[in-house]
Amino acid sequence: MTSTTLFWIFSIISLISACMVVSLSNAVYSVLFLIIVFCNTASILLLLGAEFLSFLFLIVYVGAIAVLFLFVVMMLNIKISNVKINYSTIFLIGIFISLILFIQIWTILQSDFEAYSNINISLVSSNFLLITSWIQENNLPSNTESIGLILYTSYSLIFIMCAFILLLAMIGSIVLTMNQRIGVKKQQISLQLYRNQNKVIRFLNLRKN
Repeated sequence: MTSTTLFWIFSIISLISACMVVSLSNAVYSVLFLIIVFCNTASILLLLGAEFLSFLFLIVYVGAIAVLFLFVVMMLNIKISNVKINYSTIFLIGIFISLILFIQIWTILQSDFEAYSNINISLVSSNFLLITSWIQENNLPSNTESIGLILYTSYSLIFIMCAFILLLAMIGSIVLTMNQRIGVKKQQISLQLYRNQNKVIRFLNLRKN
């Protein structure tokens, strides 16, 4: 089985799964189909030569976000409510947005990237949809090397700022959880264990009426 056939198989499965995500009323099934979309997208990126982005999709989206969504949905036990929705309006809005995206993609396919690459022919005339490895096609460095060079040289300051923002978010969440309330009765087990029994036990004489 060639890489082109695998590319089309993963693409078709991704499109069908994406449609199931937005069409199903059960949130658990939607998250499961979302995981299938992420897995197929990671496979497509791996076929295109972007191995770093492919494993990043699997680790971040599938391993963290999608699983977190699934557990949250299962713990909340979201019930399907009978809400009356005007599907005709939503369908028209979806068609309008789809036409805009189709026009944008068609404009890109009809354009020529001769000024930006070493390929001197148009994308459509060079079987753009059949090319599954742009890195070998343009004789470029690997995906991981390209991202590393750009991230740690041209965008090093922005990368450090993002790290500080994540650090502040982590410290803020820790400070919020360490906020102690005043006036709340708490059980101190150490003081209870060290209490003197002579001062604790008292004998009372109860008078009989």
